Amino acid sequence: GWEGVKFPAGTDSPAVLAGHPSLHRHRERAGKEGQVLHRSKRGWVWNQFFVIEEYTGPDPVLVGRLHSDVDSGKGRCKYILSGEGAGTIFVIDDKTGNIHATKTLDREEQAQYTLTAQAVDRDTNKPLEPPSEFIVKVQDINDNPPEFLHRPYFARVPEMSNVGTSVMQVTATDADDPTYGNSARLVYSILQGQPYFSVESQTGIIRTALPNMDREARQEYDVVIQAKDMGGHMGGLSGTTEVKITLTDVNDNPPKFPQSVYTMSVLEDKVSGEEVGRVKAKDPDQGENGLVSYRLTEGDGLGVFELTTDSQTREAVIKLKKMVDYETKRTYMLRIEGSNPHVDPRFTAWGPYRDEATVKIMVEDADEPPVFVAPSYNFEVEENAPAGTQVGRVHAKDTDVANNPVRYMIPRYTDVEQFFSVNSEDGMITTTRPLDREAQAWHNISVAAAEIGGHHQDTKVRVNIRVKDVNDNAPEFATNNEILMCEAITPGKVIETVSAVDKDEMAHRQHFTFSLAPEIAHNHNFSLKDNRDSTASVHVLRKGFSRLTQDVYFLPVEISDNGLPSLSSTQTLTVRVCSCDSRDTILSCNVEPYVLPAGLSTGALIAILACIVILLAIVVLFVALRRQKKEPLILFEEEDIRENIITYDDEGGGEEDTEAFDIATLQNPDGANSFLPRKDMKPELQGALRPGPGSTRGHSVDVDDFIKSRIAEADSDPTAPPYDSIQIYGYEGRDSVAGSLSSLESVTTESDLDYDYLQSWGPRFKRLADLYGTKDYPMNDTDDGEDS
Repeated sequence: GWEGVKFPAGTDSPAVLAGHPSLHRHRERAGKEGQVLHRSKRGWVWNQFFVIEEYTGPDPVLVGRLHSDVDSGKGRCKYILSGEGAGTIFVIDDKTGNIHATKTLDREEQAQYTLTAQAVDRDTNKPLEPPSEFIVKVQDINDNPPEFLHRPYFARVPEMSNVGTSVMQVTATDADDPTYGNSARLVYSILQGQPYFSVESQTGIIRTALPNMDREARQEYDVVIQAKDMGGHMGGLSGTTEVKITLTDVNDNPPKFPQSVYTMSVLEDKVSGEEVGRVKAKDPDQGENGLVSYRLTEGDGLGVFELTTDSQTREAVIKLKKMVDYETKRTYMLRIEGSNPHVDPRFTAWGPYRDEATVKIMVEDADEPPVFVAPSYNFEVEENAPAGTQVGRVHAKDTDVANNPVRYMIPRYTDVEQFFSVNSEDGMITTTRPLDREAQAWHNISVAAAEIGGHHQDTKVRVNIRVKDVNDNAPEFATNNEILMCEAITPGKVIETVSAVDKDEMAHRQHFTFSLAPEIAHNHNFSLKDNRDSTASVHVLRKGFSRLTQDVYFLPVEISDNGLPSLSSTQTLTVRVCSCDSRDTILSCNVEPYVLPAGLSTGALIAILACIVILLAIVVLFVALRRQKKEPLILFEEEDIRENIITYDDEGGGEEDTEAFDIATLQNPDGANSFLPRKDMKPELQGALRPGPGSTRGHSVDVDDFIKSRIAEADSDPTAPPYDSIQIYGYEGRDSVAGSLSSLESVTTESDLDYDYLQSWGPRFKRLADLYGTKDYPMNDTDDGEDS
């Protein structure tokens, strides 16, 4: 350590030790010539003190010594130390001024300490020197290894990068003093990752060291970088970190088909749009660099097949564009090209980035349904032709190589009424019944053809059958055959022109003739003139028609057509005589009486039914009201007042209540005539005691009569309170087949009953036989026969 010293007065030597100036140096200079320069007297003079960090010796470290010029060495001067760490880290000998460090110091925790020294009189503690500050610096040693800021590091670099391409920079720090020695001077080196990568020793920049590193061969690299202090020399401390480097993809690989020739097959019965097969060109690149687009370049199947790309699997999908036929063409050839749509211009010299493959498609024979030689058939048949008449023949053939025979049938849903049948072998269609053109002029049916022994596949063809007309319908009047004629009509006047229609199909060649029936051909009232244009005129021959004499005339008219053979029919014209005015306007005819229906109209029927329903409702209501009026009378007649129970929230005394009624009265019915007043409640007004109805004295008194008499007395007693008192009587009732088992009567009648027969009733009556089997049985149980 350094020791503080005192320079003598007048000394010009500067107080500088180890490059540090003294703490106090004062000069006075004259500002004018002739003045004498004076130097002030210096007291404390010492250097900065240094102490090495991390000292682990057994004794405290001597930091330095303080000394004042007022210290004569006699022990009067006392040194005092204050400031950072004084008394704990740093201690001073108050006699000698020696400063020691008592603890191990760490520069990284605190690099220097500022302390204050003072010399005082030991006896009086008066300052001998003014206090002065000094600094104790902790001298660094290499005790901290380098540390990397982040660990691990992740970096990415494109594959095929040139040598020296920067990957990333790693940085380490050292807590030691960078201004002192080489403790914080770091050097970087690579411990793992050669020969692929290198690191700059001073900057820590990692660069590629090999050309043409291929991601498809190896994608990830684990590189270990070391940072060492002391400039990398021996004895320096070091730290490492791991750097994970990933090669990113570039388009450096062209697509490639695994096979040069692909063979596929398709059944001839496949429809357009169905998939035939798939091919895929492999590209080891990723993302857009690995995309492959496909197209058909040549081949005889360009018009038959089409190509699409599956967006999920990136496969080329070959589909049918048109149906194929095994019997026509059995083999197709296609040329497919796969190429990268995104090409990196840096690697175009490595190309071309495309590949081609050949696809052979074989058409397989399928069990196809037969094919009709015509797309549809049109036949004609005359109406009324007998059953079995041939209509026409349909023909289908099997186009498969096997050329199996064909069977025919008519689907029933196309010929519901089954007018036709078809020969299953030769396809001849015949009628099953005569046809009526007027009912149905056309029949549209289908005929199905299927191979015999095939897979039940059939094909259908449309057959249109026209029914040809024959003259099988006689003509008839075209309109209503009733004529209205005035009474005062002039003779020779035409009252009607009639025409006819025929259901047969005669078209423009159709012609009708008219004539009166032979039986009235010479009548004196009317005549018929054929106009030779398929119409006829009705003329009046006389006058003087009267409604009162005859109001209706009937004219049978024969109508004939020109068919082959000619058909005719007799139609009746009805001529009705009417009254007319002077302008021949019809005023009244006898039409209404004949037109009006004999029955009732719908409205009238509804009105009658409504009236009937209303009458029924009134009757039912009346009956219901009468029943409601009679019910109270019936109930009153059948009502028994004893069945009405009224609750007054009062409970009788039960068996224990001997005050309400004297049970001895029941045991002795002979004394029932004597009146006993009620004791359960004392009435406020004492009424005259009325004797009850007289009872027959003797042992023949009926308890039932006794109870009824007591009820009658209670009901007629005006002094009785308005509530019921339930009494318990040991009375079973009368008309019992078994008789009474009560012991009450046995006491009063004193009759000897023989119960020995109970012994023969079996073990179930053993207890009863023991009780009543002897004559000397006790009779103190008076409650055995009571009913509650």
